[in-house]
Amino acid sequence: MKVAFIGTGSMGSLLIEAFLRSGALHPHNIHVSNRSSHKSELLARRHPGISVSGSNADVARGSHIVFLCVKPLDYPVVLSEIREAVSEKTIIVSITSPVQIEVLEQQLPAKIAKIIPSVTHSVHSGASLCIYGDRIQSEDRLLLEQLMSSISIPTIIWETQVRIASDISSCGPAFISFILQQWAKSAAELTDISEQNALRLGAEMLLGTGKLLTEGGFTPEELQRRVAVPGGVTAEGITVLSSSLQGVFSSLIRATHDKYDEDLNKLSHLFPVDSSN
Repeated sequence: MKVAFIGTGSMGSLLIEAFLRSGALHPHNIHVSNRSSHKSELLARRHPGISVSGSNADVARGSHIVFLCVKPLDYPVVLSEIREAVSEKTIIVSITSPVQIEVLEQQLPAKIAKIIPSVTHSVHSGASLCIYGDRIQSEDRLLLEQLMSSISIPTIIWETQVRIASDISSCGPAFISFILQQWAKSAAELTDISEQNALRLGAEMLLGTGKLLTEGGFTPEELQRRVAVPGGVTAEGITVLSSSLQGVFSSLIRATHDKYDEDLNKLSHLFPVDSSN
């Protein structure tokens, strides 16, 4: 099976490396192109057998699956380059949230899926958000979910949910690591623990907490009750958090959705949707 990756930046390279480590793909399966050939050539040197081309059309032509790993505003050029190189049998996978499936189906004859990845896939963890266009058949879904399950937990969502789901699964690692970083800094400033040790303890705590919530049968409320004994130290901390975090996550969600709406508006001028179809 030939799998093409158009764009070998941060997320494109991460996906390729993760698929290779998992054994789901082998170098000879992978064909890549990038605006700058340097990153693609580095990948090919690390993994002999990967095919590199300077032409997006060349890597797309004959590929069973084509991952589009480029920025939203680069889509018009990329789509125009591959339009004649793909067919109704090609599966196009867009990894960017603002480019709508309806638009891609108007621009290309191919089957369209949107899969939003996460940096956590580099350690074969986290959810991949899967959305399918009308042309995708059951066997296509099975193929894509088998591929993604090698590095993640494929999770089916509606396209209307993509922003909030991405906030949690894709942006979440940055948000949570920021909170952990601030916690460790304060710990180092106010006590004799080093920031490095505080970060290490926090990282292990996050790993264990995730397992309790996914494998241990706990809900967040149950876990809080298990740890926070009334009148105890943890309960005091929960009281502080309850007061200090009022409205924080509502503001975060509004901010990310406002930026998403801004991106949609920019793209609407590049890809006017044909409402007659």
